[in-house]
Amino acid sequence: MRVLVTGGAGFIGSHVVDSLMSRSEVTVTVLDKLTYAGSEDNLAKHAADPRFRFVLGDIADRETVEPLVRDADRVVNLAAESFVDKSIADPGDFVRTNVVGVYTMLEACRLLRKQMLQVSTDEVYGSTRGGAFSETDAIKPNSPYSATKAAGDLACRAYSVTYGLPVTVVRGNNAYGPRQHPEKAIPTFTLAAMDGRQLPVYGNGAHSREWLHVTDFARAILRVMDAGEIGGVYNIGGGHEISTIQLARMICKLCDAPEEQIELVRDRPGHDLRYSLKWKPLADLGWRPTIPFTDGMSETVDWYKGHRGWAKELLEKAAK
Repeated sequence: MRVLVTGGAGFIGSHVVDSLMSRSEVTVTVLDKLTYAGSEDNLAKHAADPRFRFVLGDIADRETVEPLVRDADRVVNLAAESFVDKSIADPGDFVRTNVVGVYTMLEACRLLRKQMLQVSTDEVYGSTRGGAFSETDAIKPNSPYSATKAAGDLACRAYSVTYGLPVTVVRGNNAYGPRQHPEKAIPTFTLAAMDGRQLPVYGNGAHSREWLHVTDFARAILRVMDAGEIGGVYNIGGGHEISTIQLARMICKLCDAPEEQIELVRDRPGHDLRYSLKWKPLADLGWRPTIPFTDGMSETVDWYKGHRGWAKELLEKAAK
């Protein structure tokens, strides 16, 4: 099987590539623009493998996309702009990648009749104070980031209904683990705790998220790719729910840092209070999370302790 993975040099994408490359019958092509959030270092262990190919390019560029889609049996689209704070400051890149890019991928798959899996986010549902979202709930995005991801989801639905395109959508809760960009919450807190700096927690720290180890997240994506219903939507849930302030305290403890390093900062506009997902359709495919949160967090913090140079390089790239 030949699989095209867009955004494969990013955090979740590179772990999906790792899982695919563990299958001896699979060849993988990665298409990635290598924005500040992507790094070929994430794929370095596959570079010499004849079953692996890397292509530098943009999913919104039709001339780049179509030949790669033509050569693939399956397409997994993980390319996305994903940092909410950046979407608030400047939504333009999010519209280009998360809307125009998804449209470009869908068009190529429609013209060439290829099967596509779109990787989305629980943030498209909006915020909830209680309960959990199912796949049939309305989507009510509240940030420019989640709005552009919702637009991509709706385009996938339209292409499935209108053209009969074999496209499936997954919506995941927060992933964490090695290689996550240092602008995200867990690496931000970890690096700050190690460096003796303040851990910036938005508002009063009551915002709550479900966290799923990236290895389990990648397994879920591939389970849906292998056995999911064409045209379906699958929530990737099963994460550990924890408030931001509790998360910061946990990281301080893992880093032997005093909780006094935690600093409450001004909340960001439109900050969703809580996300939570039901995930029965995915469970019905036989998937279950396997990595306990405490174990995964210990592993993740240890990884960042050993990769501080990697984190510094990516932060410098993001600042340019």
